[in-house]
Amino acid sequence: MYRPQQFIEDREDVLLGAIREIKLAALVTPHADGIEVTHVPVVVREDGGQIAFEMHVARGNPHWKLADGSRRSVAIFQGPHAYVSPSFYPSKREHGKVVPTWTYIVVHAHGIIETIQDPEKLMRHLEQLTHANERLRPTPWQVSDAPGQYLESMKRGIVGMCLRVERLEGAWKLNQHKSEPDWKGTAEGLAQSGEAGASLARALRSWNTPV
Repeated sequence: MYRPQQFIEDREDVLLGAIREIKLAALVTPHADGIEVTHVPVVVREDGGQIAFEMHVARGNPHWKLADGSRRSVAIFQGPHAYVSPSFYPSKREHGKVVPTWTYIVVHAHGIIETIQDPEKLMRHLEQLTHANERLRPTPWQVSDAPGQYLESMKRGIVGMCLRVERLEGAWKLNQHKSEPDWKGTAEGLAQSGEAGASLARALRSWNTPV
């Protein structure tokens, strides 16, 4: 990923935090006939310093047939993104030498994909994925709420997959490199640009506020 120095984010805790918040990845796997792309929600697993992302796809999706334990893939996590108007910058009124840009947060995870063969591990994945997304609901749904026979039939229609992460890289393109008046103007403008803009404004203010 092209990352100018001022936008690089490589702190593992920050990257994993963003991944857990974004949840959905575009899994990209090249092969002899082209490139396979599948959008999948993931569960993050950390075990003895090894990071892995667990996911599942429909059995009819050919992507899982590429997960032979030797093929490299990239999981792309696209976070909030928003347009930045030149009108956000105080410098526009001073000299007019400003142009629009786009702000975004993105994480790429590079690694090897393989299938999850163990039925117990697949069930654990489904339970953890469900818990991660249901836990804040007033009455969380659990996998065990579904009838056992029905659940078994549904499981036969999916294949578990795992990306064993070899490298994480992030880009936080927030206008943090601008002059203080212009990055503050960016934050103020983004804060009024919807939910994604407000999230980026908070990230920008955090980036430029000394700890």
